[in-house]
This record gives sequence, structure tokens and C-alpha cells, in this order.
Amino acid sequence: MIYVFAILVGLASGVSSGLFGVGGGVIMVPAMVLLLASDMKRAVGTSLAVIVPTSIVSAWKHQGQGNIDWLLAAKLIPMAIAGGWLGSELIRHIPTASLKKAFGLFLVAVGIYLTFADRLLQSRATARPALTSPPAAQ
Repeated sequence: MIYVFAILVGLASGVSSGLFGVGGGVIMVPAMVLLLASDMKRAVGTSLAVIVPTSIVSAWKHQGQGNIDWLLAAKLIPMAIAGGWLGSELIRHIPTASLKKAFGLFLVAVGIYLTFADRLLQSRATARPALTSPPAAQ
């Protein structure tokens, strides 16, 4: 049965990675902990190993569709690498129970934000004047 769960988790993670740019952390880590009886820290590490080839394939497909801003990516990569290193160091010092709680709260916060972001941004836009000036008259 564990192989069936592993196949389903891998497929769900890959599809969500291609669709939303997430999958390793958001799908795979909770699924490995809940369905595959993995330790949280081992699930994080395994997820990172699995997401490398998944990201390469997904990025290749997105590049073919013109969906990658390489200039922005180049600006993000250095600190993302540094952040990945820092997070991997910090995980050694965080108890597993605390890590699970923090991860759960993070997922809830992101879910709430994504659910209500459009409404929030629209109310902010109507509450203050636009940052750009209107087009000049010709």
C-alpha cells in the first residue's frame, strides 16, 4: 500500500509543481508525514531531493511557454540558495513538534492570503490614489 501512496503523492506533487510552482513542501511534506509515516525532518529533506528533477522538468516546460522571467530569476537565485542553506541549518535546532506547528500555521496563513488576496488588494486600490499618473493628453 505504501507504494500506491508514494505514486499518488509523487503525482500530486508533480502536477501542483507544474500548475502552481509548489509541490515539494506544500503537498509532499504533509503527505509523507501523514500517509507514508515519515518523520517531519526526513520528509523535508526527501521532498527537496525529489523536487530538483521535478523543478527542472517543470521549468523546461514553462520556458517553452514563455512563462519564465530569467532576469527576475537571476535576482532571486542567490538569496534563495542562501536561504535554503540557512533553513537546512536551522532545522537541526528546531524540535520536530515545533516544526510541524510552524509549518501548519504557515500553510494556513498562505491559504488565507491566497483566498482573500484579490479582495484585499482591490480594497487597498480604492482606498488610495493610483501610484501612476494618468496618460498625457495628446
